[in-house]
Amino acid sequence: MKKNIALVMGGYSGEFDISIASGNQVYGQLDHAKYNVYKIVITREEWYGLTRGEEKVPVDRNDFSITVDGQRVRFDLAFIIIHGNPGENGVLQGYLDMLGIKYTTCGFYTSSLTFHKGYCNPVVAATGLVKVARSVLLYKEPPTEAKLDELVQGLGYPVFVKPAAGGSSVATTKVKSREQLLPAIREAFAEDRQVLVEEFIAGREFDCGVFQFAKGSKYENWHPDFKHKLVFPVTEIIPTGGHEFFDYAAKYDGFSNEVTPAEVAPEVAHHIQEVSYRLYDLLGCSGIVRFDYIYDEEHRELYFLEVNTIPGQSAESIVPKQARAMGIAPAELYEMAIQAALGGC
Repeated sequence: MKKNIALVMGGYSGEFDISIASGNQVYGQLDHAKYNVYKIVITREEWYGLTRGEEKVPVDRNDFSITVDGQRVRFDLAFIIIHGNPGENGVLQGYLDMLGIKYTTCGFYTSSLTFHKGYCNPVVAATGLVKVARSVLLYKEPPTEAKLDELVQGLGYPVFVKPAAGGSSVATTKVKSREQLLPAIREAFAEDRQVLVEEFIAGREFDCGVFQFAKGSKYENWHPDFKHKLVFPVTEIIPTGGHEFFDYAAKYDGFSNEVTPAEVAPEVAHHIQEVSYRLYDLLGCSGIVRFDYIYDEEHRELYFLEVNTIPGQSAESIVPKQARAMGIAPAELYEMAIQAALGGC
């Protein structure tokens, strides 16, 4: 019997449109002869499914089901492609756990931890695998004008100001002076109740995807150093068009060059892959995950930026490009993600 797959997209954050684009890309790559795939869209106002004719049908949140042509459809698996709240922060995973529905992402605890940069960074730093920039976590409201100098003491300018829990660099600002600091903090507080003010690290930005496949995969022995996981080729992100870092416009409006595999010394690329491979387990990850770093070439030190537990899956997203560089088509990658989630790893 064909499995019923809920392809869950949308969400409550500024990444809604990106999630829809990723979801539509995944939908086109899944094997519809093998699975009954239904688009499920989550918004603050409503949760609804889309029939093959794009007719909206409400989701029954009591059991996460829909009714199509008079037939109740219950799902064997949720393929979650929501970036941000509630898909990447563990909220949706907790709900599905209570219903006993499997899903393709990290679990509740890992999703909740990794989504909050202010909580995740100290955990990553404690592993000793990679450096983490110094930072200050602000709660509930911006500081007073009198507290600004104290806030950046020990960090210096420039600093990055960003929502502690968020993605796609929404409301993230590179602040170069005291005059810019408070407006940037207020902008970040408009997105989240906690804000991170972080030391600037000069260097090159690199990303690396990791995926733990199901037992018995043909990729079981693909690399002697990376057992039971695919560790994708490293990508370098090079902002263009006057963008100083990989902000929202650089990511989604074409103001960046993304080089895969990265043109970097082999030992540096391997180090990034090894750190990603080990962090995946230490943070309790599952599914397709992407780790982001800054490499300080002058001091030859790698700094952790963040982990994306539901990275973008549009045609131009980084992880699909990394997979293609390994000779893995998106359809094969998503099939492996489904099998890993259904069968366990």
